[in-house]
Amino acid sequence: FIEGWAVRTNNPPSGHVRGEGALQVCAAYEAQMDKLAKKLGVDPAELRLRNVMATGDVLPTGQTVTCPAPVAELLQAVRDFPLPALPKDTPEDEWLLPGGPEGAGEPGAVRRGVGYALGMVHMLGAEGADEVSTATVKVHDGVATVLCAAVETGQGFTTLARQIVQETLGIDEVHVAPVDTDQPPAGPSCRGRHTWVSGGAVERAAKMVRTQLLQPLAHKFGMSTELLQITDGKITSYDGVLSTTVTEAMDGKELWATAQCRPHPTEPLDEAGQGDAFVGLAFCAIRAVVDVDIELGSVRVVELALAQDVGRILNPAQLTARIEAGVTQGVGAALTENLRTARGLVRHPDLTGYALPTALDTPD
Repeated sequence: FIEGWAVRTNNPPSGHVRGEGALQVCAAYEAQMDKLAKKLGVDPAELRLRNVMATGDVLPTGQTVTCPAPVAELLQAVRDFPLPALPKDTPEDEWLLPGGPEGAGEPGAVRRGVGYALGMVHMLGAEGADEVSTATVKVHDGVATVLCAAVETGQGFTTLARQIVQETLGIDEVHVAPVDTDQPPAGPSCRGRHTWVSGGAVERAAKMVRTQLLQPLAHKFGMSTELLQITDGKITSYDGVLSTTVTEAMDGKELWATAQCRPHPTEPLDEAGQGDAFVGLAFCAIRAVVDVDIELGSVRVVELALAQDVGRILNPAQLTARIEAGVTQGVGAALTENLRTARGLVRHPDLTGYALPTALDTPD
């Protein structure tokens, strides 16, 4: 049974952040799991493994989990990852104590702890939100242009849109046009939805252009478009009879197509809090190795081992960067960031007093 309250305060208005609301809940239930493990005399990771969610389980909202839910595999992966060596043989002047190189701590007061946590976040909108995005792909003179109202806020959508078109059409030069209010809406940027929904719209539009490009050739050679492939700007048939370039096949024409992507709908929860509210779920497991000075209370995160359920990876470098950034944000939320207010006013309205983690605060 879950009970919640909505409270009106004079605190500053909240804004969007990764996994909004999930961090606080994760901290609460993971603390409960550790208390249960201690009471039962069971290894904390083992207790979690006995109770992990799996495909086919039912959520508190009554929805059956039909998507992949590799929670056990994620947890086992971080559990099996080798623990960092203890610094018992490291000279004291080389040991990174909690509190930093200039910290006042003593090695004898430092204790090392290992903690596990599991997280789940729903993908896309929920409870009846209409998830839809529209994209147009145009090709002329060997150049492709993508028009989509998905706003690039640093999440890398323009890079992915180019990749999708390059892979689908075999065209190197792909431009993503600036967002215009005349374009159909693409929805907010959150939970990777532009990769899924807007990227899906770009892919569908590009495939429609691909069909327009290949149909005349397929008709000429008496075969279906499925028997033709585009690789490195060249169009070839399965039997090698046809071989031409995309530029030659275009023959000065302008091709374009507009497509929508709309994942399967969700529904609002009923009065009893039941309903198929989520399109999909994503999961994460993490193991933290932390040194704590029990006299000073200072903390150093030694290492974080992470396993995430990410689906199909479109850009490995982009994915790695986003995971590292998300984990660093978690370190900041736990240890350094503290938004202090007095009578509704922020006491440190700049980054001098609001301590964001730097490279020196980020563990392996």
